[in-house]
Amino acid sequence: MAKTGQRKDPFPAQFFTVDIGSVIKATFSECSGLQGELDVLSYEEGGQNGYVHRLPGRIKWSNVTLKRGMTDCPDLRDWYDDALHNKIVRHDVWVSIYSPSGKCLRCWKVRDAYPIKWVGPQLKAGASEVAIETLELAHNGIEIDQSH
Repeated sequence: MAKTGQRKDPFPAQFFTVDIGSVIKATFSECSGLQGELDVLSYEEGGQNGYVHRLPGRIKWSNVTLKRGMTDCPDLRDWYDDALHNKIVRHDVWVSIYSPSGKCLRCWKVRDAYPIKWVGPQLKAGASEVAIETLELAHNGIEIDQSH
């Protein structure tokens, strides 16, 4: 708990890294989907007409989406191609956010992730933007990793 009068600034979103296992090295411009949701089950009790019981159910995890400028490094595309051919290779993925001075502020471990969707760049003649590719990952949950 913060002491009274002590200022706590929010974390900056622009300083982050994504590490995929120990085999894939890539730089990403965007990461989204660090999200979980607890299902709520409704139970209607006989004789109780004033309310419906709302009980906690299963956890649903959103897919994690990574975006990066396209390069000639084949690692991510090869990982996705393996999945297309029923060779699912799971990796833990660490997403870390840093202060401007380089101090790690928070690290999320995305457990047992594997690629399920790849989106190529949008190409426009006359545009000067970077070609961005997107990789979407399914996984078995997200936890805050204190050791990474």
